[in-house]
Amino acid sequence: MKQKECVAMLLAGGQGSRLGVLTQKIAKPAVPYGGKYRIIDFPLSNCINSGIDTVGVLTQYQPLELNDYIGSGKPWDLDRLGGGVHILPPYQHIKGADWYKGTANAIYQNIPFIEKYNPKYVIILSGDHIYKMDYRQMIKEHKESGANCTIAVIEVPMEEASRFGIMNCNPDGSIYEFEEKPKAPKSNLASMGIYVFNWETLRKYLEEDEQNPNSSNDFGKNIIPAMLSDGCKLQSYRFADYWKDVGTIDSLWESNLDLLNPKVELDLSDPAWRIYSRTPSAPPQYIGETANLQNSLVTEGCEVYGNVEFSILFENVTVGEGANIIDSIIMPGATIKPGATVQYSIIAEDVVVEEGAVVGERPEECADLETWGVSVVGTKLKVGKNAKISAAKMIDKNVEEGEII
Repeated sequence: MKQKECVAMLLAGGQGSRLGVLTQKIAKPAVPYGGKYRIIDFPLSNCINSGIDTVGVLTQYQPLELNDYIGSGKPWDLDRLGGGVHILPPYQHIKGADWYKGTANAIYQNIPFIEKYNPKYVIILSGDHIYKMDYRQMIKEHKESGANCTIAVIEVPMEEASRFGIMNCNPDGSIYEFEEKPKAPKSNLASMGIYVFNWETLRKYLEEDEQNPNSSNDFGKNIIPAMLSDGCKLQSYRFADYWKDVGTIDSLWESNLDLLNPKVELDLSDPAWRIYSRTPSAPPQYIGETANLQNSLVTEGCEVYGNVEFSILFENVTVGEGANIIDSIIMPGATIKPGATVQYSIIAEDVVVEEGAVVGERPEECADLETWGVSVVGTKLKVGKNAKISAAKMIDKNVEEGEII
């Protein structure tokens, strides 16, 4: 097998429990995004646009839809003989499957896959971030710095820094300390969960970590601190463009609606850096005479007869006459019947919202703003006629006619 300079390992096995009903039946990276994409389209497209043609996708939790979606990798030009995209479930031992115990253990279990390509570098990626990045630039800076590991960082507001893994750096960008969600952060440089390692160094630390019975087998908690304590050179790579961790309902909702904000620089139609997806073919959208559209994204296959404002409609969504969709995300195949209202909500795939039902609340209508949030209706559920779902509700079963939740 011809040596590859760099192999990408994409961690896509997370349960995504903070996304609630959206990830009950699918892995987080398979969650729909932006009208015609899924979250995993972003790291896969970044890889091929960056000239990385060998990608291992490490799956674990509810992988079936994700596996089907990736398939042979053709939409991303990753259907190749000497490399391409490979789905890597937990390693099957003779005694049975052994679940990935942590991010580092997931890579450790796939050392044979990486060794097959004998790379100089391995780039570790997360499957739940929305961003466009040229990994070539990061790898170039990694080589020039002579580091053992380079970690992508992004500046976050200081008041939010305690939510992230924070890198404390010297003026030259070298990292002297890593703090996981510090109560009193010294810096606002948050780890993006993107690492470039020299493969020989990474393999050594993975093997040592696996021998430690007290390890969480995690990059942030174990591998990076071990390398720092041994005096390895760790370098930061600053990223200043759009990046969003969409691991929560609020962040997923915000990141979708960012696409409608002209001040946010996330152009998914840029031919110089395309985001590829396995988009099902559908007829052109039909906008009826009674429809009213305002600053919204309506994908192919939709039929709209109602009012849609500041919202994203995925393929094959139907919005009935007199229905109102406001500040919401309507995922593929959902039907919003005439006279229904959906506001500040995420409606999952193939949901039916019946006539007169109201899903979600505007912040100004909420009695207690502290309890306000985006409401979510899970896949293939039905919201009955004239039912009412208030703010910040997570619906995991059918809502009966006239029911108030």
